Amino acid sequence: MSEQRPSGDRAAEGVSAEDDSAQDSGRGAVRVASVAALGGLLFGYDSSVINGAVSAIEDQFSVSSGVLGFAVASALLGAAAGAMTAGRLADRFGRLFVMRIAAVLFLISAIGTGFAPNLFLLIVFRIVGGFGVGLASVIAPAYIAEVSPARIRGRLGSLQQLAIVTGIFLSVLVDYLLARAAGGSREELWFGLEAWRWMFLAMSIPAITYGLLALTIPESPRYLVAKHRIAAARKVLTTVLGDKHVDITINRIETTLASEKPPSWRDTLKPGGHGLLPIVWVGILLSVFQQAVGINVIFYYSNVLWESVGFTEDDSFKITVFTSVVNIATTLVAIALVDRIGRRPLLLIGSAGMGVTLAVMALIFGTAPVVDGAPDLSEHWGGAAGPVALVAANLFVVAFGMSWGPVVWVLLGEMFPNRIRAAALSMAAAAQWIANWAITTSFPPLKALSLGLAYGMYATFAVLSFFFVSKWVFETKGRTLEDMQVHLGDTSATAR
Repeated sequence: MSEQRPSGDRAAEGVSAEDDSAQDSGRGAVRVASVAALGGLLFGYDSSVINGAVSAIEDQFSVSSGVLGFAVASALLGAAAGAMTAGRLADRFGRLFVMRIAAVLFLISAIGTGFAPNLFLLIVFRIVGGFGVGLASVIAPAYIAEVSPARIRGRLGSLQQLAIVTGIFLSVLVDYLLARAAGGSREELWFGLEAWRWMFLAMSIPAITYGLLALTIPESPRYLVAKHRIAAARKVLTTVLGDKHVDITINRIETTLASEKPPSWRDTLKPGGHGLLPIVWVGILLSVFQQAVGINVIFYYSNVLWESVGFTEDDSFKITVFTSVVNIATTLVAIALVDRIGRRPLLLIGSAGMGVTLAVMALIFGTAPVVDGAPDLSEHWGGAAGPVALVAANLFVVAFGMSWGPVVWVLLGEMFPNRIRAAALSMAAAAQWIANWAITTSFPPLKALSLGLAYGMYATFAVLSFFFVSKWVFETKGRTLEDMQVHLGDTSATAR
């Protein structure tokens, strides 16, 4: 996306933040940002709906742990491809076009996976839905950044993660209700289809809703100005930001666009083309660490995980629903804090919390006796191991939800200088999906080998993320996007 400076960033447009605060309530921006963030809801729903169906798919198609891991993670391959192409599609056809395409792909995926007669077609339609996830994961934070006033940019950027965790909650709740209605995920429910198939088919409802709501919001003013649709851009700016200084804002956008060349992947390279710019590496590693701590193991495999250590399927569903509620609550905490205490402090607190809780889980699963190939927590630590593991898992979600979950998306939307934002954001988002795929695919074999080893690995990544943030992640709270230009070279946070 060639020009993604938030239209509300008044310092960037030559208007003071005080004037902006006085003249604009930000309600228009909140409304359109909320609709755009609904792509995150489908993102969360699509990626987590597989959780309730894992055991049924394993039995239905008689697959090994390695093949099962690939089937669960297949959507992430599509997501990586979607993330890499979203920027160019948005620059050429518009932000709203990409949102609507994502909604259509979600709908196709919902129907295709629900009726898939074999594992191959199920994987194909999961990849189709994943491509839509990748598009939504890039376009939502980019669009929100372009329509957000600077003073609430962090909170509006966090709406993406709030929508994601809400989608996760809805998917696990729907999974639970459908499985309960049928008497189990493997049992027939309606029209001769098993409950696990209805879990996928139910995704068509939010897909259609998102597509219809995407018809009600305006195109990005940055895109409109780039396409010389000045009257339309003026109307959007007036709607989302108030009616003052619109002409000044448009003139500034035109001046910036005139001085810039079309975006290119080459912009992310150092002078001479020898390696990526340091700031791009920071974005990529933020994305990788967000996934490497194993958060999606909780949301993709929690049912089968808790079943494997002695809980019933019904109880496992209840635990997963509760965990998703915790995730929503802690994301709301992050939204309240991100523009007050900043991005770096939240990341550091989250890394510390994740390191401790994951270490506890590694200790419990690593020292429990193994029965029938799985840790038996029933008598371990005098019967306390099961409850302690549950508490640790949910505290891990708390630590992630109030930090790395929403804050990484906020940073990716604002940390890159204007001229490389499109390419760098797409690259970082693609890296996130590839890391997600690697963690998700590797969990079943790791689980079969040792759950303690798996969680020990995630704990190690959490500790490393703390030192990474301490050294390399700079604070963006309260800065205009033009301030990011200085970070093209040295990104060391300790140098700031």
